[in-house]
Amino acid sequence: MIITKNRSAKCVGAHLLCLLLLGGSAPAALAQGGQDVNVGYQRPPETIAAIIEAPNTPSVSISGKGDWMLLLESPGYPSIEEVSAPESRLAGMRINPATNGQSRGYYYNALTLKKVSNGEEFQIKGLPQNAKLSNITWSPDEKTIAFTNTIANGIELWMADLGTRQAKKLTEAVVNDAYSGSPFEWLADSKTLAVKFVDEKRGEMPKMPTAPAGPTVQQNMGKVKPSRTYQDLLKNRYDEQLFDYYMQTQLKLVTLDGQQQPIGEAGIIKSFDTSPDGQYLLVETIQKPYSYLVPHYYFPYKVEVWNRNGQKIKELAQLPLAEDIPIAFDAVAKGPRGYNWRPDVPATLYWAEAQDEGDANKEAAIRDNVYMLAAPFTAKPAKLASTKYRYRGMSWGDNMAIVNERWWKNRMERSTLVDPSKPSKAGVVLIERSYEDNYTDPGSPVFTKNKYGRRVLLTDKKKQNIYMISEGGSPEGNRPYVSEFNLKSKKADILWRSEAPYYERPVDIIDLNSKKIITRRESENDPPNYFVRDMDDKQLTQITKFPHPNPQLEGVQKQMLQYKREDGVNLTAVLYLPKDFKKGDAPLPMLLWAYPREFKNAAAAGQVKSSPYEFTRISWGSPLFWVTQGYAILDRTDIPIVGEGDAQPNDTYVKQLVSSAKAAIDEVVKMGVVDPKRVAVGGHSYGAFMTGNLLAHSDLFAAGIARSGAYNRTLTPFGFQAEERTYWDAPEVYFQMSPFSFADKVNEPILLIHGEADNNSGTFPIQSERFYNALKGHGATARLVFLPAESHGYRAKESVLHMLWEMDQWLEKYVKNRPVQ
Repeated sequence: MIITKNRSAKCVGAHLLCLLLLGGSAPAALAQGGQDVNVGYQRPPETIAAIIEAPNTPSVSISGKGDWMLLLESPGYPSIEEVSAPESRLAGMRINPATNGQSRGYYYNALTLKKVSNGEEFQIKGLPQNAKLSNITWSPDEKTIAFTNTIANGIELWMADLGTRQAKKLTEAVVNDAYSGSPFEWLADSKTLAVKFVDEKRGEMPKMPTAPAGPTVQQNMGKVKPSRTYQDLLKNRYDEQLFDYYMQTQLKLVTLDGQQQPIGEAGIIKSFDTSPDGQYLLVETIQKPYSYLVPHYYFPYKVEVWNRNGQKIKELAQLPLAEDIPIAFDAVAKGPRGYNWRPDVPATLYWAEAQDEGDANKEAAIRDNVYMLAAPFTAKPAKLASTKYRYRGMSWGDNMAIVNERWWKNRMERSTLVDPSKPSKAGVVLIERSYEDNYTDPGSPVFTKNKYGRRVLLTDKKKQNIYMISEGGSPEGNRPYVSEFNLKSKKADILWRSEAPYYERPVDIIDLNSKKIITRRESENDPPNYFVRDMDDKQLTQITKFPHPNPQLEGVQKQMLQYKREDGVNLTAVLYLPKDFKKGDAPLPMLLWAYPREFKNAAAAGQVKSSPYEFTRISWGSPLFWVTQGYAILDRTDIPIVGEGDAQPNDTYVKQLVSSAKAAIDEVVKMGVVDPKRVAVGGHSYGAFMTGNLLAHSDLFAAGIARSGAYNRTLTPFGFQAEERTYWDAPEVYFQMSPFSFADKVNEPILLIHGEADNNSGTFPIQSERFYNALKGHGATARLVFLPAESHGYRAKESVLHMLWEMDQWLEKYVKNRPVQ
């Protein structure tokens, strides 16, 4: 029996009208009758704070040959001063005006070179003081790395010679890193880089006008142009001028001795890619008119091939503004898309073109064609392949390729082997499966570097094998493996597989002949470290010795639970108990943390999706902090929303949501470890949406914590999450799924936290503001916390510590020490 709240019948149409009419302004301080206004940044219990303030474990980058490893050390959380620095929010981008780079980037501050064979370490010398390094990239010959360093007034290009272990600066702080992706690329000679520079002729930054020149006008002349809800769009002519200013880019060739050569004319360069032989550049430049409705990646753009001197060799396409892409997950823009260089030959392009006008709602036997065009780009493009589903890219080997495609509506994917030397020959389907099925996932191909320094499939041509690394889903949990996949038989033979009590994931094959691989190995008690493993004799050599990052969690008890929902769907969750908890002790308060997922297949929804042997790791957004405070934590709690056949998952969203939550609580209560009257529910983003709905539609919980969520689906009328239907297609679904619609039924305390500068599609801060106002208007116990300058994920140490303090205070008051009723 599902516990639900009683409610009287309501006029759905009237409520929908109310929802549409309820607007709002930018987030305001918690001052409308609330308490604790301007409390200042607070600090959670020291055990929790110490986890946040612990040193970070280095990140790892392994050379293509597997002989060297770079340890990338990073500082802790940035300060609120850094996070709240000025930024320009333009066309879906956030730019630091002081550096002409992406704002709030992630940086490394030290580099260590480690020899894989014997573990010997070498510090990279000559790095800049107060380094803020990013875009770290191996040269094709792997004798050098290049990277950027961000300083107060710009971004520099640096290199480090791995033979001398010495770094040096190549350019002044003039690199343009405003657009996503790396601002530079190595050429095949390993001595030259193509680099985006700030155009020195762009002039002064436009000044904001003291008075508007006129109204901002948008118009639509009867064309269907639906779009999802996007943040940070252009708003006026001044925004357009700023966009031009930051994006104006001059490409240059830079050699390792610091010489520079301009390439072509400056422009609003979206992306560039050098050919494997280094003789050509594929360049995409954004064109006008811009749009106030969609982000920059839908703006008009031109695709051209340049030679190394910047002369235009071939105009490949002029793509119009893409405001009219249909609302469907497999919908794409009309015309050619996804231009890339073949990595296995000197200079040949390939790309896809939709055959259904990009509309996934149309019936079509062929969704996409894939074409090729070789230098000198004067011939007619050759058709390489046609796809049944939507084209999703290609994996190239030596004169072979695998075409990958997917289709959202039936959750199918397919991989087809094609021979690029015989483009008229039909391909061979290697794999066709439901990508929801974790247990049959063959994994991803293993790549190696070719003579151009490009990634190509690792193959054994005599045996006609490629090699795969899979997560290894199974009913016992994930057991990663390496396999050789035969292209003729289409069968995979597992060469090595992770064994209990470890979760060991292959990272790379470093020597096929000696069967040596690099793995990342961990257990419940052992932190992740890197090893060299011999797949034949199982010999294991440790490379890194990273210590336990959070000793506060040592000894915490962990158990993977498997149980059933009342409709028979299998569910899993991971239960954490305090290290001193013993069987027979008084039941604990619990925090249930989840993020719902949609499925078209109930069997796939019920599969085990993690490993019982994974190390207990923790990040700023984790619920695991409270296992140190005497709580049971139920994490990765399965909340599948299933819609098989013609049924849509969200048609029964609320029923399945409540049923899943009840099954989880029943399981831990049956175990005797949790007090059912002291259970909280929480989640971030779509998990916050879930939290609002569970409090509105059940009496299962003592309190809730919802971070950075959306609560009124009429504010995302052209689809959300996995819902393709618009509000006008399914108004009752939008109404029933909106916690805002049932704010009068939320009678448990709810804590709402939101980043004041949330940039995620659909989760505008107004979502939390309006939900809080609705709750307050019905007398709910609610608290709204806006974190200044924070986006969808929280970055500043002060913000993260304060968020944890808010959550701790809420749980202590309304869950652990909940008044007896």
